[in-house]
Amino acid sequence: MSMFSFYQHIPQYLDPIIFSIGSFAIRWYSLMYVAGILTAFFLLRWRIGKGEAPQDFKISNSKTEKSGELGITLDILLVGFWGMLFGGRLGYILFYNFPYYLQNPVEALLPVAVSGDGLRITGYYGLSYHGALLGVIASGYVFSKIRKLDFWRVADFVAPAAAGAYFFGRIGNFLNGELWGRETNSFLGMYFGEDFFLRHPSQLYEAFLEGLVLFLLLWIIRNKGRFDGQVFLVYIVGYAFFRYVSEYFRSPDWQSGLILGIFSTGQLLSLCMLAGGSLLYFQKNRKNAII
Repeated sequence: MSMFSFYQHIPQYLDPIIFSIGSFAIRWYSLMYVAGILTAFFLLRWRIGKGEAPQDFKISNSKTEKSGELGITLDILLVGFWGMLFGGRLGYILFYNFPYYLQNPVEALLPVAVSGDGLRITGYYGLSYHGALLGVIASGYVFSKIRKLDFWRVADFVAPAAAGAYFFGRIGNFLNGELWGRETNSFLGMYFGEDFFLRHPSQLYEAFLEGLVLFLLLWIIRNKGRFDGQVFLVYIVGYAFFRYVSEYFRSPDWQSGLILGIFSTGQLLSLCMLAGGSLLYFQKNRKNAII
């Protein structure tokens, strides 16, 4: 077998399950989530060590300053994690498969599937990025208010790490054999599942654009914002743009297909995200220029 042929069949060689005990399975997808969270943590910890944490994080006792900043960062990650799970699940239910979950509310609330044989543990396999983002923003905003932190500064601080973590999420999709791309004759095409057609490895495109490229951009500008919220809004606009482009290579969601025969659900949500992020960016930039 040639190296090129091996490349094309890589997805078919991958087993998404690392190991299983009965109906309980540990998947590479879950491991990638852990890798993403750890990546975010160590990036933020490194920035704290370099004195790049927001001034809001500072406390008066210099002996405990670093530990105080790290404690706040851990709290932010914990709050963001639960916001991501809740928002991602709710977003998937509302944006992608609402009729199904309306008829199967147990599956909407619990990580199980209901069948004639009873309940089967499946995990929360249906999560929406756009819903997760809204969940993180909402939980982060409430947390910032409770802890008397500036939300925009917190968002700026976390945004580069979020992009770095996202990279692993899309790699997880690839290892899990899901969210593959449209049929193609491109040399980049791969075979997924039992399909006999080459398809774009769109998960890898998204990992590269929405993860790696966006992370590098945000990392470069992380300390160069002209106004509070600039780095975060660059993330919002940048992600929306890259996601919109990537969707042209990704197979339409089976639940909704193409809306108006043109747009995927992800593209419409990304257009809303792009419009909202751009509007906020120009408003805050203009306000900063006037001041």
